[in-house]
Amino acid sequence: MACHRWLCISLLLLLLLSLASQSCHALHSFGFDIHHRFSDPVKEILGVHDLPDKGTRQYYVAMAHRDRIFRGRRLAAGYHSPLTFIPSNETYQIEAFGFLHFANVSVGTPPLSFLVALDTGSDLFWLPCNCTKCVHGIGLSNGEKIAFNIYDLKGSSTSQPVLCNSSLCELQRQCPSSDTICPYEVNYLSNGTSTTGFLVEDVLHLITDDDKTKDADTRITFGCGQVQTGAFLDGAAPNGLFGLGMSNESVPSILAKEGLTSNSFSMCFGSDGLGRITFGDNSSLVQGKTPFNLRALHPTYNITVTQIIVGEKVDDLEFHAIFDSGTSFTYLNDPAYKQITNSFNSEIKLQRHSTSSSNELPFEYCYELSPNQTVELSINLTMKGGDNYLVTDPIVTVSGEGINLLCLGVLKSNNVNIIGQNFMTGYRIVFDRENMILGWRESNCYDDELSTLPINRSNTPAISPAIAVNPEARSSQSNNPVLSPNLSFKIKPTSAFMMALFVLLAIF
Repeated sequence: MACHRWLCISLLLLLLLSLASQSCHALHSFGFDIHHRFSDPVKEILGVHDLPDKGTRQYYVAMAHRDRIFRGRRLAAGYHSPLTFIPSNETYQIEAFGFLHFANVSVGTPPLSFLVALDTGSDLFWLPCNCTKCVHGIGLSNGEKIAFNIYDLKGSSTSQPVLCNSSLCELQRQCPSSDTICPYEVNYLSNGTSTTGFLVEDVLHLITDDDKTKDADTRITFGCGQVQTGAFLDGAAPNGLFGLGMSNESVPSILAKEGLTSNSFSMCFGSDGLGRITFGDNSSLVQGKTPFNLRALHPTYNITVTQIIVGEKVDDLEFHAIFDSGTSFTYLNDPAYKQITNSFNSEIKLQRHSTSSSNELPFEYCYELSPNQTVELSINLTMKGGDNYLVTDPIVTVSGEGINLLCLGVLKSNNVNIIGQNFMTGYRIVFDRENMILGWRESNCYDDELSTLPINRSNTPAISPAIAVNPEARSSQSNNPVLSPNLSFKIKPTSAFMMALFVLLAIF
C-alpha cells in the first residue's frame, strides 16, 4: 500500500476540499486510519519542513510537554459491516497540532470537512461553529494561508438545534424552559482552556468499510463551539474535538444508542504513524483482554496491571492505569515507576547518561549508545485475568547535538498512571464498552481483519460525562487566529516540560 501517497492525498482533501453528501443506510460500523503529526508526508503537505525531527532531543521534549498539559483529563439485531468516515478510512497524527490523532470528518448538507482531534479521554464532539473566538486557519511556512471550515447552523439544510428536554442536555438547569436551545460548556483543568456554545444535531457522513461500500450517513449530536479559549487557540484541537470517552454524549455511545453499531470501537497504532479507528469493532477471537475498572463517576478506560516483566526480571505489583490515546508517552506513579525503571536499569548493560542542567531530557533513564549499536530489551505487563501485554516500542532513541542515547519511554506521574501511545504502538486496541473489556492484538494497521458482533440496542451504559484536561492556554490578541510555525525550542533546566510545544501560532 502506498501509504505516503494516500496520506498526502487525504490530508490535502482534508484541508482544501468540501465533500459531496451521501444517502443514508443503517446497521453498520465505522473505521478510519491515523497518522503522526510529525510524519514526513504531513510536513510535506503542510509545507512545514523545519519542525522537530523524530529522534531528536527537541522532538521528545515537545512530546513530553504536550503530555504534561493533556494528562489530567477528567477523566438492532443482526450483523453489520465496519463503517468509516467519508472520504476514506485514513486518519492522521499531526504533530504540529499536538500529539493527538486527527481525522477528516464530514458534517452537514452540503457537507463540510473538519480536522478533528480524536480523544479517548474526553466525551463531547464539538466543532467551531458560528464562532466569535476560534481558530480560522493555518499559515504555512511559505506564507500561504489555508482556511479551516467553520460550521454554520444556517448553512446546513439538515441541521437543527438540540432542545433542553433532550437526554443529552447536561445543562438543563441553565435552561429557562424545556423548549429552548441546550447550552454546553466544557471547562478544562488546564489554565483558561474551555469550549462553550450549544448542542446541534446534523448529518455525519459515513460509509461502510468493506468490499461492498455503501453510504451510511447518520444524524449525530455535537457541540456548536462558539467560543474556544486557551490551548484551543494555540493548536490543540484547532478545528474540533471528537470525543471517544464513555459518557452518553460521546460519539461511540450515540452510534450504539441509535443501533448503528455495537457499543465498542478499536484504534490501531502503526509504527510508521499510520493507524485506524473502527466503530462497532467488538473483539477478535485471537487477542489478549482484561476487564475495565468502571467507576460510576467520571468513568475512564481504566485497567489493572498485576505484574511487570523487564527482560528476565519479574516483579509482582498491582496497580491501575488508564489507556489514553491522547498521551504520547507512558506515565507511572510510584511504586510502579520505581519498579519498572529499577528493573530496566539493572537489565540494560549500557552506561547511564548524566543529564546536564542546560540540556535536560524529559526521560530520567537514558543511556549512551555507540554508533550503529542496537539494544533490545522486552517489557511485558501482565494484566488482570492473566493475559500478557508485550510492549513492542518501550524504547526511544535520541540523537543529534553530539549525543546518541537510548531512553526508556516512561515518565514519572504526579497523579494517575497512564498507558500512553508509545506503549500501544504495534497493536489494535479494542475499547469494548459492551462487554467492559480492553482487548489487544498485534497489527500493522494495514491488513488487520475486523471482528464485529450483533448490535445490542439496550446495552449503552448510563454514565455521566468525563471532564477533559487540555494544554495550557496562551493569550491571544484576536478572536480569529490563524496558526503558523513557531520554531523556538528552548529547554529550561528545571522545567523542560513547560517548553512551548505548540509550533503553530499566529494571529490574522
